Amino acid sequence: MAPLSSARSVPQLKILIVQDYLRSGGTERQSILLANAFADAGHSSHLLTFRPGGALSPTISSSVSHHILQPFDTRLDWFAPRLLATAARLSPDIILCMGRMANCYAGALQQDLPSAAVISTLRTGKSLPLLFRRSLHRVRHIVANSRAARDLLVRDHALPSEKISIIHNSLVFPSTSAAGITASPPRSPSTFILLNVAMFRPEKNQRELIEIAATLPPSFDFQLWLAGDGPARAACEQLVSEKQLSARVKFLGFVRDPTPLYAAADAAVHASTSESLSNFFIEAQAHGLPCIGYEVQGLDETFLPNRTGWIIPRHDRAAFRSAIEHLASLPPSARESLSADARAFARETFDPARQVAAYLDLFARLTRSPHS
Repeated sequence: MAPLSSARSVPQLKILIVQDYLRSGGTERQSILLANAFADAGHSSHLLTFRPGGALSPTISSSVSHHILQPFDTRLDWFAPRLLATAARLSPDIILCMGRMANCYAGALQQDLPSAAVISTLRTGKSLPLLFRRSLHRVRHIVANSRAARDLLVRDHALPSEKISIIHNSLVFPSTSAAGITASPPRSPSTFILLNVAMFRPEKNQRELIEIAATLPPSFDFQLWLAGDGPARAACEQLVSEKQLSARVKFLGFVRDPTPLYAAADAAVHASTSESLSNFFIEAQAHGLPCIGYEVQGLDETFLPNRTGWIIPRHDRAAFRSAIEHLASLPPSARESLSADARAFARETFDPARQVAAYLDLFARLTRSPHS
């Protein structure tokens, strides 16, 4: 990302981003995008992870200082030895906690480093651990990545709205150019491609997409591409075998840059049961893909409802199937118009420069007014 022109008005800051592990998830991609962008904008950018390694670790810019707490990978996401001492040594102006585990430590970081502005983030639809909930009341400020997440904090956690800023996720892969990137799987031009890009975790619910695929008419020429990896993948592969869908459902594994998949697909599908703002749907919209997803927190903020995306009542497989068949039946001119609307919406709403500037503006305000 090019340096941000608006960043010239912001004094140089030392910014510490805290993340447990650089697995291949949406929050982790956001952490690296922000760390790299803050460095590009001329700030002293530090990324602290509990565990070493991770699929996304090679994407950290050389301008970012990476600090690792565990001397070897214990596989314990919550284990953060010397976290407080390391943060005190770095003496940051801003500490941005990303992910559930990091946010569990946010309150202790604020207590031990009162001169720093510690910022919690809500980027999940999962239930929050007790330490996370306590931290929300102790930190200087909170960033919610959707209006729905902000409303939940006010309604369910009794937090004042003035303590919360809404900053949407940024586009990680804004370009539609696939030059120099591994190609997508082979396909027939007539095949309708359904795409899902997500970690294989139970809450991402790829099983439901496979079940829906099994109900599509045998005459419907389609494939379901599942990009990602994780603990739930083996069970999904077994389900595909049981349903005899191996010719229809393709497991693509972890894809560092899914741009060519977006370019080749016809629709994005998601059956996740836990979101705050779906990174997958944001990226899909930016590449012009219509979206179909089960109703979940923040989903209506990722597309234009009933125009570029459709919200399906949870577990209504018949409605999900009907939406797929409707999209597949649209003439090329209608699909092109829909794609243009999706691209315009996503590239304006989730523009990386705009979101990074919002963070830097917030940081400047917090450092000017330490207790705002």
